[in-house]
Amino acid sequence: MGSLTFDRQLAGLVNSGERGVLVGGLKGVEKESLRVTPEGHVAQTPHPRELGSPLTHPEITTDYSEALLELVTPAYPDSARLLERLTQLHQYTYRAIGEERLWATSMPCAVDGDADIPIARFGRSHSAHMKEVYREGLGLRYGRLMQAISGVHFNYSFPAQFWPVLAAVRQSRETGQDFISERYFELLRNYRRHGWIVLYLFGVSPAMCASFLRGRSDPGLKTLVPGTLYGPYATSLRMSDVGYRNSAQSELLVSVNSLREYVRDLARAVVTPHPDYAALGVRVGGQWRQLNANVLQIENEYYSFIRPKRVTAPGERPTKALARGGVQYVEVRSLDVSAFDPVGVNMNKLRFLEAFMAWCVLSPAALIDAEEQLALDANHVTVARRGREPGLLLRREGRSVLLAHWAAEIVDGVRGTAELLDTGDPARPYTSAVEVQAAKIADVGLTPSARLLEELHQSGEGFSTWARQVSSAHRRHFLEVAPVDASVLSQLAQAAEDSLDEQAIIERSDKGSFEDYLARWFA
Repeated sequence: MGSLTFDRQLAGLVNSGERGVLVGGLKGVEKESLRVTPEGHVAQTPHPRELGSPLTHPEITTDYSEALLELVTPAYPDSARLLERLTQLHQYTYRAIGEERLWATSMPCAVDGDADIPIARFGRSHSAHMKEVYREGLGLRYGRLMQAISGVHFNYSFPAQFWPVLAAVRQSRETGQDFISERYFELLRNYRRHGWIVLYLFGVSPAMCASFLRGRSDPGLKTLVPGTLYGPYATSLRMSDVGYRNSAQSELLVSVNSLREYVRDLARAVVTPHPDYAALGVRVGGQWRQLNANVLQIENEYYSFIRPKRVTAPGERPTKALARGGVQYVEVRSLDVSAFDPVGVNMNKLRFLEAFMAWCVLSPAALIDAEEQLALDANHVTVARRGREPGLLLRREGRSVLLAHWAAEIVDGVRGTAELLDTGDPARPYTSAVEVQAAKIADVGLTPSARLLEELHQSGEGFSTWARQVSSAHRRHFLEVAPVDASVLSQLAQAAEDSLDEQAIIERSDKGSFEDYLARWFA
C-alpha cells in the first residue's frame, strides 16, 4: 500500500485497541568524554587498568584516542534505568581515574596539535592491531584533532508488538524482517530531512577553544575573549563543517532509499581506491599507516547523523550483518555532550527523541535523490552554524521556509506520538518532554546553545576555563553527591577483571599473520 499520512497512521494505532503499542522500545546511550588533567589538558596516561580492557569490556571502552573514554549502556525499555546505569558507570570511572576529569563538553579542551591526541591502544591481538591501524588512518586522513571531539549516541529499537499493529494499519501483507527494515529506512529518510531539529533543540557546542583551529581563521566565528571562538547563532559547531562535517566525505553519497542501496553504497566505498589516500601510503617502511587506500577503510569511517544497525557476530562487518538479518535498531549520532547534565544527557531529551523516532517512522518518507540529499546536508550545516539566527530560512522541497515554522510543525506531530508513549502514565512525561522542546522554538533563549553562551558572557571567562570548572563540578557530583551502590561498583570491578582475562584469551588464540587476518576480515 502507498504511503499513508502521519495523521492516518497515528489514528490507526490509536484505534487499534493497542494503545500501548509504542511503550517499551529499547534505548541505549554511548557517551564519549575526553580524560583531562586537573589543569584542563588532554590526559597522556594510558587507559586505567581498573577500567578493564577497552577491547573487550562491554560498557567501558575508548573511541579514537586513548584519552577518549566511551561509556556504553545496555539497552533498556525504561529511560530511567538507562540514566541510572549511566550514572553508575560514571561513578565507577571517576574512582578509577584519580585526579583526572571527564571533559564536560563536546568540543575539546586546549590542544597542542595532533601530537596532543594519543591514539587508543587495545593490546597485542590482530583485532587490536586492526583498531589501531584504522585510527592511524583516520588521523592521517582527517587530522587527529577532529577525532578529539566527543558526542552522545542514542540507540533505539521499537518494541516487538509495534510492527504487526503497524502492518495492519498499513494493510501490508508483509510483516516480517523485510517490512521492519523498510520502515526503519523510512525513519532514516525522515531523519535526514528533519533531523536538523535535534541540533536546534539539543546542540550545546556554540563555542570552542581557539587552539582547535590551529591558527586558521574562520569567517563565521567571532572572538568572545582571547582564546575563545564562538558562532553568534551557532547551535552545534561539533556537527558543523568546523567539526565532524568536514569536506573529506562530501562527495560520498550513501543512499537510505533501501537496505540494498545502503549496503551497496557502503560496500562500494570500502573497495574503491582514493588517489589522495593512496599517495599517503598504506604500509611505509614496514609500518602500517592505514588499513587500505580506499574511500573508506571500513564502514564505520562513514560519518552520518544516523545509522541503521544490527548487532554483529564476532569478525562480522556491519554491512554483512545488515544484509544477513536486516535492521535491528538505529543509532542517532548528532547529540552533543551536554555540559548542563553530569552524565551528558537528560530524561527530557531521551523522551523527546523516542517520540521523534516514532514520528519519523509514521510520517511519509519519499525517496531522496542526490540533489535533495545535498540540500538536506546543507540544512544541517546551516542549523549547526546559524540555527538561532532570527528569520533563518531552510530549504524544503525546493523552496525556502522559516525554521521556526517548520520546527513548530514537527513538534506538533511529535505531540501525537508522545501521547501514545504516555499510555498508562497519568503524569504524561513524554508530552511534558515535548512541551519543553516546544518552548525552545517559541523562545530561542531557552536552547542550551544560547544558555551556554549566556553563561560565558556573564562569567567573562573563556571556554576552556568555564568548561574546566564545570568538569570539576561533575567530578565532585559523582564522587561526593550522587548516591553510590557499593555492590554495583564491585560488579563493575569484576567486569573489568573479566574483560582483561578475555583480552588475554584472544591474544593467545590468534593464528597466522596480521595480513591474513585483514584478508579474512575484508573477504
